[in-house]
Amino acid sequence: MTNFDFLKYKKFFILVSASLVFFSFILIFSKGLNLGVDFKGGTTIEIRLEKKMDIEKIRNSLSKSKINNFSVKEFGTANDLLIYTDNSISPSDIKNFLEKDLKEKITIRKIETVGPKVGSELIKSAIYSVLLCLIAIFLYLWFRFEWQFSLGGIVALFHDLIITVGVFALLGLQFDLSIIAALLTILGYSINDTVIIYDRIRENLKKDSSSELSILVNESLNNTLSRTLKTSGTTLLSIVAVLIFGGEVLRGFAFAITFGIIIGTYSSIYIASPIVMFFKIKRDWSVKIDNTP
Repeated sequence: MTNFDFLKYKKFFILVSASLVFFSFILIFSKGLNLGVDFKGGTTIEIRLEKKMDIEKIRNSLSKSKINNFSVKEFGTANDLLIYTDNSISPSDIKNFLEKDLKEKITIRKIETVGPKVGSELIKSAIYSVLLCLIAIFLYLWFRFEWQFSLGGIVALFHDLIITVGVFALLGLQFDLSIIAALLTILGYSINDTVIIYDRIRENLKKDSSSELSILVNESLNNTLSRTLKTSGTTLLSIVAVLIFGGEVLRGFAFAITFGIIIGTYSSIYIASPIVMFFKIKRDWSVKIDNTP
């Protein structure tokens, strides 16, 4: 078993995390997010070319058209592409323009259009889904442990979400419904690590309720470190494979989960666990006490 002193620099890591959350808020509200068609409205066109063509050539061709905003991503086979546009020009006009400019036969396989009103409703639904998930996790942790543990877990999850969204704002990556799915996945993954650590803290409190809490928490972190790293490592292997080989359509989703796993593992150790030490928690788990804060 390892014997690292995780809590030795807990104030430093909490300060670093608070700074990252602060700067993430600044980025989100000043620079903003690169919202995808799902949220800002627009049209997604799935096309198939007769032969493989450099995607940059497609982008350069579209830049000559009257489309105000567009993006092109690889999708499926080498001949399939997704074109995301605003509603300034019809899909048929885009097809005709590309065929004329590229002198290639193009087939439109699928068209999906999202209006601005629908996009705004999807934004609200996405926010509600994340908030409901956080509330459910808070209540679950309160029921299973104490309110101090649930507070620590929620602060860590909030930390993970804000910093992940802040990175998307910083890098200008497209933020769509798949990223919301990734954020919800991050919540579940991160809280799983936290619950394992909390369980071990409770077990160690049952064995020895007289030792200093910092010693017991540090011991619990060392007890669970091997499992945490193995779980994170094996999960990262599969997600990084998707990030590298999954194509542009899945790249944002895979990147969000990859970053979320790393930051979630960090927060379980350096945010969720130290927070329970700042509050008076039950030392003797054989005695029932009032959990009301």
